[in-house]
Amino acid sequence: MPKIFVTRRIPDEGLDLLRREFGEAHVIVSPHDRVIRRDELLAGVRGVDALLSILTDTIDDAVMEAAGPQLKIIANYAVGYNNIDVGAATARRIPVTNTPGVLTETTADLTWAILLATARRLGEGERLVRASKWAGWGPMLLLGVDVYGKTLGIFGMGRIGQAVARRAKGFDMRVIYTDVAPLPAETEKALGATYVDKATLLAESDFISIHCPLIPETIHAFGAAEFKAMKKSAIIVNTARGPVIDEEALAEALQRGEIRAAGLDVFEEEPDVHPKLLECENALLIPHLGSATKETRGKMAEIAARNIIARLNGQRPPNCVNPEVL
Repeated sequence: MPKIFVTRRIPDEGLDLLRREFGEAHVIVSPHDRVIRRDELLAGVRGVDALLSILTDTIDDAVMEAAGPQLKIIANYAVGYNNIDVGAATARRIPVTNTPGVLTETTADLTWAILLATARRLGEGERLVRASKWAGWGPMLLLGVDVYGKTLGIFGMGRIGQAVARRAKGFDMRVIYTDVAPLPAETEKALGATYVDKATLLAESDFISIHCPLIPETIHAFGAAEFKAMKKSAIIVNTARGPVIDEEALAEALQRGEIRAAGLDVFEEEPDVHPKLLECENALLIPHLGSATKETRGKMAEIAARNIIARLNGQRPPNCVNPEVL
């Protein structure tokens, strides 16, 4: 019977599927509810037929070597898979899978929660109340900015970016976006969105929301030069990947007043956050909650499990990112 190693507990929707298919004794889950240590990972993968990893695991060639030649699939519990050396997996003829499609609306919801909370300074207000420093209503207390009728710039107009744009209609916003290529004209019309270059996006947006993948071209796509090019009243939101923003440059821009505020769900060196950002009252910082609903995380677990079940039963896994190995 195949052996499956899961690097951290995931929702039961996925684990139950694997246990029913292969037997409870053959599904080994790391007992630690934390990011797995390197030595634990290398020990845990030895002799397994399938590896179910999460975004915080670094799955490189050394991990695949430690697993052994019988490793048949690496199923990532995430849409992104930049934590996996796909090239090394491909060289070893190991399919890598992800969990696309189910995070879109949930992540778009959270993007709007962050955007609104940052615009209206809810993080600062909540800290004020909890510290028992609120002296009562005041006409100048924590003045935020309106969202309705403003310009929203979307950096990366994939599925999540488009879902964010759809929600902007309810706020009567002008939506502009940049990506490697424009969307079809009928899609732009349906979204009420206009394609612009990056310089225009920076100059004209009141809010910028990041939804690009993490690839070499997008690492530090937002740094000191970009923050200087933005409106001083602008707010930036990132629910994509942390390294798209240069955190030190962002902290300095916030401290100098080059932009108004930032709302971040992701960070460059998770779970660490740049210490300068922690000092910024005008930064809303939350712990990577983009897909964190019971419904969505359960669906992700099910998709990851079904990818493994398909592969170990000699079928094509439905969400393979390197299909050339099949």
